[in-house]
Amino acid sequence: MKRHINKYLINWKADIKRKVLLLRGARQVGKTYSVRELGKSFRYFLEINFESDRKIHQLFAGDLNPIEICNNLSVYYNIPIIDGETLLFFDEIQACVPAMSSLRFFYEKRPGLHLIAAGSLLEFALSELPSFGMGRIDSLYMYPLSFDEFLLANNEEKLYDIKQNSSPEKPINDVLHSKLLNYFRQFMLTGGLPEVINTLIETGDLLKSQKVLDNLINGLDDDFAKYKKRVPVFRIREVFEAVVQQSGSKFLLSKIAGNSNHQQLKEALKLLEMAGLVFTVTHTAANGLPLGAQVNSKKFKVLMYDQGIFQRILGLDLSSHLLADDFSIANKGALAEQFVGLEIVKYSSVNSKQKLFYWHREKRGSNAEVDYIIQNKEKIVPIEVKSGTQGKMQSLHIFLKEKNIKRGVRISSENFCSYKNINVFPLYAVN
Repeated sequence: MKRHINKYLINWKADIKRKVLLLRGARQVGKTYSVRELGKSFRYFLEINFESDRKIHQLFAGDLNPIEICNNLSVYYNIPIIDGETLLFFDEIQACVPAMSSLRFFYEKRPGLHLIAAGSLLEFALSELPSFGMGRIDSLYMYPLSFDEFLLANNEEKLYDIKQNSSPEKPINDVLHSKLLNYFRQFMLTGGLPEVINTLIETGDLLKSQKVLDNLINGLDDDFAKYKKRVPVFRIREVFEAVVQQSGSKFLLSKIAGNSNHQQLKEALKLLEMAGLVFTVTHTAANGLPLGAQVNSKKFKVLMYDQGIFQRILGLDLSSHLLADDFSIANKGALAEQFVGLEIVKYSSVNSKQKLFYWHREKRGSNAEVDYIIQNKEKIVPIEVKSGTQGKMQSLHIFLKEKNIKRGVRISSENFCSYKNINVFPLYAVN
């Protein structure tokens, strides 16, 4: 698969001032696959999985000297570890805390070595380390496939290029617009997890891809047991399911269960966010930049990390979704809003976690809400999301007038176009 992050990995390889690289992201988003692909460009590639090969932990039990560690690993696996010729990959590194602690010493004592570490639930392990190589380690954040990556996985390079070159001033051909919407419907059902997409492409069977999603959901449920030192497992499950149930609206812990422990629910949500399984969308006053300086932390929405996982838990009727001429027919649980938020995250900087914002004015008889507020260079851009082709955009116009902003964006099933001071982009063109 052609992943957006691959070019960053290639640039990291060529950088003579590179640091140890920490690849971060939820389970099953493709971290290991991307590193293995990069490994093909090296003379030697050594992958160490700290979950499956527990004996290796002993090599990190003493002094964390990178030279000694590399010598021992080279002998154990019978693979040379040579600066500039070997890619050393520590996978599932969160399973070995001393190995995580060792990373910061490689920058000083083996700066010529290409070393990547990856794992899920990394944030939990990092929070327990007293210090973690600030200034010696770089991070890249990885997410499920975007819609563009989904198109490329389906060998639709030409369709992708045409889409990229279209705009409100230059709409795409209606026939191609329909073709892209059909791909978009598929993507809404599969989501962006590589195993699910591979299953659909290899078999052409949507039901088989849904079974893969079910297995991945069961795997997530098993992972929740790893959080139990902090919060009971059933609290994690309650919050995880509530993210789907409360999609598109302000998230309220009080709606989850009347007798639940509020502090435990709050901690459970924090843990899910640390694990990369959910993203919060925080209310901002949007009176100026930066947007994060004007937030109301008590008002927020929550997005599931993957569209496929989301719709599977939601229990979407696959047949009605695929046969619907208007996507809005299948839009239960604010699917379109969920999709757009995830795409914004996927196209953000890979070097830091993207923060999402929305705006809501609560006035009697005059409520208004804009789904996303983003910063584009030095400008504030309001984004309204509609699943179909209808809508008066009243809230968007209220925001533009109140904040004295000249232009807004509407994302819908429509083709590229403009309405006075509103630029319209199709749902498949969020990037």
